[in-house]
Amino acid sequence: MQAFSLLQPTSTGDAIAAAQAHGTKYIAGGSDLMQLMKDNVEAPDRLVDLEKLQLTGIRTDSGGLRLEAMARMSDVAAHPAVQQRWPVISAALLASASPQVRNMGTIGGNLLQRTRCSYFRDTGFACNKREPGSGCPAIKGASRMLSVLGGSDHCIATHASDLAVALMALDATLELHGAGDTRREVPIGEFYRLPGNTPNIETVLAPGEMIAAVIVQDTPAARHSHYLKVRDRTSFEFALVSAAVALETSENTVRDVRVAAGGVGTRPWRLPEVEAALHGATLNDALLREASARAGVGARPTRQNEFKLTLLRRTVLRALQTAAA
Repeated sequence: MQAFSLLQPTSTGDAIAAAQAHGTKYIAGGSDLMQLMKDNVEAPDRLVDLEKLQLTGIRTDSGGLRLEAMARMSDVAAHPAVQQRWPVISAALLASASPQVRNMGTIGGNLLQRTRCSYFRDTGFACNKREPGSGCPAIKGASRMLSVLGGSDHCIATHASDLAVALMALDATLELHGAGDTRREVPIGEFYRLPGNTPNIETVLAPGEMIAAVIVQDTPAARHSHYLKVRDRTSFEFALVSAAVALETSENTVRDVRVAAGGVGTRPWRLPEVEAALHGATLNDALLREASARAGVGARPTRQNEFKLTLLRRTVLRALQTAAA
């Protein structure tokens, strides 16, 4: 790890101003960034510590939920209103990392964590995400854990966040703060970029811009939501496949449904083909099986991860069955 300077601003404006300098990174809980720095994947000249900004609020009202960026993952997962009204968020967080990491990890940091692709995290290998133009050895190499959806000839790295998958199924909005006291709201479905030929650019964040809060609507579908994560082991492990489902029914008819998947895409992946098969239909097990069988349209698997398509459809089916029960 190379030497760096640490700044600890006490206001959002000061933090954003400090982050404009080249070679500067924000640090929140640090559970991902510090590991990347130790492995020399990241080498910032200075860090802007957000701890003193007190962006830790978890606020609920009749309209919805507001999670500030520095709220701890464990606090959000244990919040009674989140468990009752947005159970998919609580379940996704509890399926993330270990209790110790959840006690340190923040909402904003979790959404911005970097891929676990082994080629990205080992500087002994080329990686277009780490060094643009150097190549992507994963495409013809070890790709079992990598994406089958959204990849390009330059990158097939999988997005790592469980929380982002849940928020994708809830149509969450991210509140972003930038230079000059600018503020904007970006739907999470527009926040993450596909790799294309610039896999090093992962989000729509402008230089120095930060996630300040996550905003989620209170809907009947959100109250009947579920997150299912399939992994190689039940302890600290990233998803082979995951599914987040939010489902509203009335008189056994599907009125609203949102389905997103993790572990299979270069970003949290919405499954509109599954939603279209369900919306307005009479709910029964045959319908759920037919709809889940459509998951994965447009997939481009490698020889090592084509099993993910079967696993994706089975995971979506089980998540739908649980939400509908």
